[in-house]
Order: sequence, then structure tokens, then C-alpha cells
Amino acid sequence: MDEGQSPDQSENNINDINVLEFYHLIRWNLAVHTPTMPRLAPWLTELRALGTLAVPLAATQLAQMAMVTTDLVMIGRLGETPLAAAALGATLWGFGWLVGHGPAAAVAPVVAQMVGVRPWDKVQARACVRMGLWAVAMLVPPLALFFAVAEPLLRFTGQSPALAALAAPYVHALACGLPFECGFMVLRSFATALSRPHVPLYFVLAMIAVNLLGNYVLVFGHGGAPALGLVGSGIASAIANALSFFAMLAVVLTAPALRSYRLCRHHLRPDWARLKELLGLGLSIGLAMVFEVMLFSAATLMMGRLGTAPLAAHQIALNVPSITSMVPLGIGMAATIRVGLAAGAHNRTRVRRAGLTAMALGGAVMIVFALGIALFARTIAALYLPATPDTAETGALTALFLRVAAAFQLFDGIQVIGANALRGLKDVRLPMLLASGAYWLVG
Repeated sequence: MDEGQSPDQSENNINDINVLEFYHLIRWNLAVHTPTMPRLAPWLTELRALGTLAVPLAATQLAQMAMVTTDLVMIGRLGETPLAAAALGATLWGFGWLVGHGPAAAVAPVVAQMVGVRPWDKVQARACVRMGLWAVAMLVPPLALFFAVAEPLLRFTGQSPALAALAAPYVHALACGLPFECGFMVLRSFATALSRPHVPLYFVLAMIAVNLLGNYVLVFGHGGAPALGLVGSGIASAIANALSFFAMLAVVLTAPALRSYRLCRHHLRPDWARLKELLGLGLSIGLAMVFEVMLFSAATLMMGRLGTAPLAAHQIALNVPSITSMVPLGIGMAATIRVGLAAGAHNRTRVRRAGLTAMALGGAVMIVFALGIALFARTIAALYLPATPDTAETGALTALFLRVAAAFQLFDGIQVIGANALRGLKDVRLPMLLASGAYWLVG
């Protein structure tokens, strides 16, 4: 007992000490016996950051697929033959789009790593976007020549001359929108790398409305316009792509968060090293996607040799998993940015955490999609084709194909996210080699 303290005061001090010791004992036990929460905290933080990017990106991908779905639904009202021709035309169009998409997609990981290393350096980011647009401009002329010979190419693969002749003008109309769609992707990658994925979403949603109205007017000839059928659908898509590019360009030049990069400054000045990097990365990205998508396109060409009903059913069944795959693709694009930022900051732990979090989230989502497709296959098929005696065979085949598609949902989602996560490290060669082996040696 200290001098000058009464026995009651001394007893109170001892109780205070005991309470303090008891408090620290409880904290120590919690730290030792419940280590889960502190370990989960960075993973939950990463999940929130990933979700902030992934939700608008996945919504943007779904909105873009909504344009394709709108075309199919509108064309399906014309009958099985136009729908089958659209399937063939979309096959050729998809190849050209993938090649042009590669350099545009490469902009995102390159800018993300720049931001991770030097967030204040806007000159290099500006040069990257500028060279991305240059790369798109360089690829458009040879792709235009490819689309120009659409009809002979389709006949060469054994397609019906009548279907090939119907599909070729559709491809030509779609091709008019290719430079704008790829340019939009470059600007979208730039905005996404700066963690502003909501901006492109608004324009893609507007594109759906423009495309829907264009299809309604040009396909069926409403409002005094000529009924152009399949070609009208392609023209509507090209107009929507052109409007989206110019609207996105206006935003990146005027929005306060983006205009500081002054993208139009020195727009004719070359940066050969950056252009070489984007073309190299873009070629590998584009080829990896070509290996995957063109396997399904080759299956479409095979179906075309079996008849109109199998081809139409295959196209519908292929469109549904294409829609669901937009969600893991959006998650994967978010993973590209998260991994790229961590790689730029030279933080290996964050790199690993970002990739694994994205794959876990995508896997959970794809399991839900697989169950939905398997359980409601006939209902989904009825959304595309009216239930009539003439479409009974196509509807039955579509339901069967959809159940097959449900079986690969989980695996497709995880591989898409994994490949996109590796893009954040600028590792694109190994995914390309894996895709070529898996899809074209095994598939």
C-alpha cells in the first residue's frame, strides 16, 4: 500500500489492475484462438475492390451481348433460314472482331501497370492509348479485305450457296462498324484501367436502345423505311457502334477525371516501342480468343452442313452460354486491373490475392448459371423461337444443346478469369499456348 493511501483506495487500485489484466488476457486469447478474421480482412477488402470494378464491367459485357441477342431475336422472327444465315455471318464477323479486339484489350493491363508504378505520369498513359488507336487503324484495312470475300469463304467451307449469299451482305454491313467498336474498346480499356468502369456502361446501355430501334425500323420496314431484313440488322449494329465510339471520345476529352490526360495531344506522334508492345500483347490476346471462339465457330460451320434446323438450334444454344460468359469475362477484366495495379506496385502478395479472389467469385457465379440453364432449357429455347409445328425440331435440339452447354459453365468461367488475371502481369503467351492445345488439339 502506497504511503498516504487508505486500505479502501488500495483495494480499488488492485481491482483496476485485475480488470486491466483480464481485458488484455481476453484480447490475447481472441488473437490466438480466432486468427481467421484478421486473415480474412485483406481478402474481403480485395473482394470489395474487385466487385466495385467487376459489377459495371460485367454489366457492360452483358449489355454488349444484349445487342447480339437483340439481333438474333429480331432475325428469328424472319424464320429459320435468315437465322441460320446470321449464324454463318456472325462466325466470320467474330474472327475479325477478335483480331481487332486484341490490341484494344492490351491497353488495360499496360495502363494499369503504369498507374501502379507512377500514378502521376500521364504522358506514358496517353501514348499507350494513342498507340492503341493506331494499332486498330492498322488492322482495319486487312480485315476489310477479309470481310469482302465473305461469300466465297463460306462456300469454301461447304455451306449452302443460298445461305452464303444471304449471309455475305450481313457481314459487309457489320464490318462498317468494326473500327468504331474496336476504338470504343481502346477508350473503354483506358477508363477501366483508371478504375472508372461506369462510364462505358452508360453508352453500351444507350447502344442497346439504338440497336433495338434500328432493328425494328430497318429489319421490318417500320416508319416508312425499307424492309432490309438481315442487312438492316447489320446496319443497325454498325450505327450503334459508331455512336458509342464518338460519345465515349467526347467523354474522355471533357470529363474532369479523364480530360487531364489530354488524349488528343500529339495524336500523330508515334511511340514505336509502345506500339510494338501493344501489337505483341494484342496478337497473343487475340489469338488466344480466336482459338477459343473459332472452335465454336467451326462447330457452327459443321452444323451448317447438317441442315437448317441443327444450325439454328446450335446458334441459339451458343448464344446463351455466350451471355452467361460475359459475367466471368467482366470479373476477369476487373482482375486484369487489380493484378496490374498490384504488379505495378511490385506487391506479389496482392497479385496472388487478386487472382484467386476473382476465380473464386467467378466459379460461384458460374455454378448458379449452370443449374439455371440445365433446369430451364426448354423455357430458354422458347424465348428465341415461337412454338409452332415448323420450329418443333429446332426447339427440341436447342434444349438438348443447352443442357450440354450447362456442363462446361464452371470450367469456362474459371479459365476466362485466369487468362485475364495473367494479362495483368502481361503474361499472354502461356494462355495462348494453352488455348491452342486445349481447343484445337483436344477440342
